[in-house]
Amino acid sequence: MSEASKKSTPQADSIESSLARLETIVNEIEQTPPPLETLIERYEEGMELLKTCREKLNEAEKRIQIITRTGRGEITLEPFPEA
Repeated sequence: MSEASKKSTPQADSIESSLARLETIVNEIEQTPPPLETLIERYEEGMELLKTCREKLNEAEKRIQIITRTGRGEITLEPFPEA
């Protein structure tokens, strides 16, 4: 990956910023297809952003708890079932 694309990749800031950068990459490619080398760099950057998003979503999923009521009306917390 080139230095230019490394600098433009959010350093795991947030899912929102990663998704915004992905959207920018897609729009850039769709509007004016860049030269092949730039296209490859954008693809690599996009794959890294997707990896970051997946990792963050997996971390969030592990923290989610489902609130349920017992037969007696008490609220209990249960871990989120893994898919």
